[in-house]
Amino acid sequence: MADLASRRMTALRNSAESASGSPNVRGVPDGATVWWWRGATTVLAADLALLDDSERRRLRRMRTAADAAEFVGNRASVRRVLAGLLDAAPERIRLGRRPCPGCGDERHGPPAVLDPQVECWISVSHTSGCGMLAVAAVPVGVDVERMRDVRVRDLASVVLTPSEARWLEGRPAGDAPIRAFLRCWTRKEAALKAVGVGLTVPLDGVETHPAVAGTVTVAAGVPGTPDAWSVTDLPVPAAWTASVALPAGTAGPVRLRPHTGD
Repeated sequence: MADLASRRMTALRNSAESASGSPNVRGVPDGATVWWWRGATTVLAADLALLDDSERRRLRRMRTAADAAEFVGNRASVRRVLAGLLDAAPERIRLGRRPCPGCGDERHGPPAVLDPQVECWISVSHTSGCGMLAVAAVPVGVDVERMRDVRVRDLASVVLTPSEARWLEGRPAGDAPIRAFLRCWTRKEAALKAVGVGLTVPLDGVETHPAVAGTVTVAAGVPGTPDAWSVTDLPVPAAWTASVALPAGTAGPVRLRPHTGD
């Protein structure tokens, strides 16, 4: 118990110090930069060579060739983007996790760049046909979801706040309710990924103000982390919905850039 408490306090202290520190680290501009790419359809040898041992173990558990191709392509794209940003070879990029700010466990905290050693924050998301990487000098979270059949009415009672559910009820027929639901979902997940705890808190307690387009302030957090987040809808192609979250008041713009695999 004492060891758990010690790890949790260390995680919270490191998170708080990093979130409030200077944003100017090498290669990482103010605000957030989000790269997105189309999902791979085949496994390329050059991409496969960039995976580490744990990723190769995950790859062996993939159920379909399509899932395997997207997984390998996504992990390789993350490394290539970071390599260009940090002026390092892609094969040098070593990924891991920060300690969870809720419990201090390093096995399920937010993703991190372990090598080269730079003080930047990253967030990764993928869905069918699309992958994303967000990079910032402060805690950041990104989420992307593909437009698809979603049992909106069934999920609303467990995922949405009462005001979100009322807003959703007013959406016209067609795909509008699904897109509206995914706006709420991606905003919630982006904020909670920025906090560092992911989907471990009740989602129906996180209000995302979906009637407001663009950027909203979302309240979410655990002790030692920011408790207010600036969440921005990303202008991605219509097949997807995406959001990115930064601590409220963070200076600098949100930039969305395509990654072509180079």
